Amino acid sequence: MPRTLHVYCPSPYNKAEITMSKHITVEFIENFLVVWDSAQSSELYKMGYYGKPLGIPKPKIAEFNVPLILDLMEGLYLVENKIIEVEEGPKNKKVRLKELKRRARKLYDEFDSKYAVYRDLRGSGFIVTPGIKYGCDFAVYKHGPGIEHAPYMVSVKKNEEDMTATDIVKAGRLATTVRKRFIVAVPELGTEKIQYLIFKWFKA
Repeated sequence: MPRTLHVYCPSPYNKAEITMSKHITVEFIENFLVVWDSAQSSELYKMGYYGKPLGIPKPKIAEFNVPLILDLMEGLYLVENKIIEVEEGPKNKKVRLKELKRRARKLYDEFDSKYAVYRDLRGSGFIVTPGIKYGCDFAVYKHGPGIEHAPYMVSVKKNEEDMTATDIVKAGRLATTVRKRFIVAVPELGTEKIQYLIFKWFKA
């Protein structure tokens, strides 16, 4: 049976420490956000492994001379925390938070549930990256990519959503194969409550 997992991991990237002397301006291009200034790209990446340096799939160091590509979920979190400002088009029209959320809801299935979990994990000090290659919503790190392999794979489910025994076994086999812990996150939208269920596997 799953049990509730209450997780908190102190990190140099805790939300309370996400502060900068000035906002970073990023450009909205085809559902991605681009930080063109390489110095700001490195600064933002070092702040919490946000984004992916263009053409560098696995950066060994946090200093690089290329633009940084942010996905929309990362961008929303950084806008909410007043780290970045988003502009678009030749006239550099400012894209507000409300408009970013509207676009994100078109791009992501069940965006509100997934973003609630992303924000909660980031705010608790974890590093959160897309989990598509593991067949889940998020791959979650305690310290960051390049420092460790992601110890957790997180799937987001709605409270009323069914999860069959077959689904659990499939996820458990995958998690065991890639040496990760499988977690189901169940947010209660409209509140700050998110329940995390972690599965422990044992030999019968």
